[in-house]
Amino acid sequence: MSDELERFAKALRAAPPRPSAGARERAVAAALAAFDRLHREHGQGIGDGARHREQAPRGGASLPRRLAMSFTSSFRRPRLALAGGASLALVAGAALVIHLFPVAPPTPFPLLASVESPPDAAGPVARPGALMKTAREPRSLDSAMSMIPSASMNFSVEGLSDGEEPSFRRDVQGRDRFAAFDPNPVRVAAERPVSTFSVDVDTASYAFARAALNRGVLPPPDAVRIEELVNYFPYGYEPPASRERPFAVHAGLMPAPWNDDALLLRIGLQGYRLERAAAPPANLVFLIDSSGSMDAPDKLPLLVSSFKLLLDTLAPDDTVAIVTYAGAAGTVLEPTHAAERGRILAALESLRAGGSTAGGEGLRQAYLLAERRFVEGGVNRVILATDGDFNVGISDPDELEGYIARKRESGVYLSVLGFGMGNYNDALMQRLAQNGNGAAAYIDGLPEARKALVEEATSMLFPIAGDVKVQVEFNPATVAEYRLIGYETRLLAREDFANDRMDAGEIGAGHTVTALYEVTPAGSDARRVEPLRYRREAAEAGEASAAGAFADEIAFVKVRYKLPGSATGAEIARAVTVADAFGSVVSAPEDLRFAAAVAGFGQLLRGGRYTGAFGYDDVIALAQGARGDDPFGYRAGFVGLARLAKSAAAMAPPVE
Repeated sequence: MSDELERFAKALRAAPPRPSAGARERAVAAALAAFDRLHREHGQGIGDGARHREQAPRGGASLPRRLAMSFTSSFRRPRLALAGGASLALVAGAALVIHLFPVAPPTPFPLLASVESPPDAAGPVARPGALMKTAREPRSLDSAMSMIPSASMNFSVEGLSDGEEPSFRRDVQGRDRFAAFDPNPVRVAAERPVSTFSVDVDTASYAFARAALNRGVLPPPDAVRIEELVNYFPYGYEPPASRERPFAVHAGLMPAPWNDDALLLRIGLQGYRLERAAAPPANLVFLIDSSGSMDAPDKLPLLVSSFKLLLDTLAPDDTVAIVTYAGAAGTVLEPTHAAERGRILAALESLRAGGSTAGGEGLRQAYLLAERRFVEGGVNRVILATDGDFNVGISDPDELEGYIARKRESGVYLSVLGFGMGNYNDALMQRLAQNGNGAAAYIDGLPEARKALVEEATSMLFPIAGDVKVQVEFNPATVAEYRLIGYETRLLAREDFANDRMDAGEIGAGHTVTALYEVTPAGSDARRVEPLRYRREAAEAGEASAAGAFADEIAFVKVRYKLPGSATGAEIARAVTVADAFGSVVSAPEDLRFAAAVAGFGQLLRGGRYTGAFGYDDVIALAQGARGDDPFGYRAGFVGLARLAKSAAAMAPPVE
């Protein structure tokens, strides 16, 4: 007997090999994939095998039992017996090879993952491989909308019990980067009565959190900026009467849903609504990241489809230019009138991903194009679309921030659209958008692209006021403590409010801005901070004197802003009084109740430091009762996210 045959005979006589857990997972997954492939080729849904699979419990069967059930089903039909035999042979062969030639197993590949269609979709369940293949080659905008992964898709694994975590969840998180911050502390009104912040109309945080929850995991706490969750939704505030006074300031009070002894104060701003026909001309430069990190269905293909939607909102005389950057930056399309739609579409469809990320050089070229076609009195804006990975050229955040701030002074603003997960640099993108006087949005699917770039196009493109700041002064006679919910990255010093050199947020036409404070009334036993011994008497004397003049006032709100083209700020002010209060949560307006539900949800995602026993079920109940008029389904979608958060897994640590 030859040496090879002797070795083979000894291997057969030896004890059964014990492959590693990773090897077993790969072997089982390969067997299932082989069986499913042959099952489809020979008539899926026909005969006893298909009926047996339909009757199997979706979540109760263990993986070995599911495998055994599949094999048993296949042997009932002679035509499919080969599939079962081939699969068993594959498992045995894999085990034998591993025993004879042991190697270090690679990272398990998530072969068992499947994609569930939205509830209103028809047709069979799509598999990830097929989804990725079709998403790369959309034949039309309509087909692209059905192919690109969107927020309505949920990822699940068949055959796992409720307590098991599917392996693919360990791989989708990657190295997303977010700026760290702590939640705002409780402030004593007698010691620090003034709260000042820059407005924020960004929505990136909500869309990213939705993308994470739709993948079955919680977003990292620093990805949750509560003001962006709250401001994702439109509210029915009354608008101002004229563009010269661009805001209407609203206020409302109701009991805090998570604290029976505190109140929730809402400050709402409604921007002037500009009709599209009255909008000024636009000079836009699309700055598109075409580097290798964008080579994924939810990145460059989705980006291209999103910009196609934006084209539909432009007037014929508006201009569009396209700059791309990978290993180097280049102009793909010189400034072109939007009426030449075919030429612009051809440039977009020619884009391919590859190379490193020379984002700094791309910014330089984009600003040069925008300045060359600068429109006096119009909108001059660079729209950066990227996953935020700058690794060639200017890549230092401080240097990029300074460059964009200087360009802002020339009248060219910057907005940022984020795409993808796994390499998403939110921290950098937030800094760029804030210094560029623009908004930051995260696009997790074509529905979100339509919301941001079509339904809210005038808000994103056409500013009605710049350097918008809010200052709230609390009355110590009626308020013991307060806490601003969110806006941690937008806080300003008290003296910055009246300083017109201090940069702040920009508001577009029709934008709504909502800020929420948790307020503890004076004399309440629920105050979180004990009064100081040597200031108690002075504070009580101050409260008594203040009570006489402003006994019915809770706070005084001021909004400072600059009209487009003006270097001098103007102000709008109003008092918040007991007349703005509602005696119960049920009697409060739907918009206020819904905003409270979103704020509670955001606090829970960040760990629930101040929410007590308030939980996701309370969020769902509060939001369900306040959905009101929901023409686009945004509020219904939020309720679904709150349900997903109840069972979502903790986010995996970044992959090194």
